[in-house]
Amino acid sequence: MTIKNLEDLRKIKERAKLSTSARRKSETQVIVGMGTCGIAAGARDVMAAILDEMSRAGVHDVSVMQDGCIGMCQKEPLVDIVRPGEPRVTYGNVKPADVPAIISEHLVNGRIVSGLVVAKV
Repeated sequence: MTIKNLEDLRKIKERAKLSTSARRKSETQVIVGMGTCGIAAGARDVMAAILDEMSRAGVHDVSVMQDGCIGMCQKEPLVDIVRPGEPRVTYGNVKPADVPAIISEHLVNGRIVSGLVVAKV
């Protein structure tokens, strides 16, 4: 996009602010395992799908973060959902196609997607 005036610059700033809002710390979190094992298993595509789905669903009050390897390499890509007052739930072997269910069911509605759970802490 070519910036022709101050209004064009403001539009770019607003889009950037919306796209980075998920990176801020909040009580509710989505954490994606981005160690080398996770990346090799497709964690980057899963992270992109999470950000896209949250944007599509209008979810803005959740932090999306990345973590290193936690030792369950055979279950990568791993995605943790942390909601206040609830156990931390780890989903394993997550594919981008699984993301809409995780976001809508667990993150938004608080219902665990049991078929993908590998741990609850």
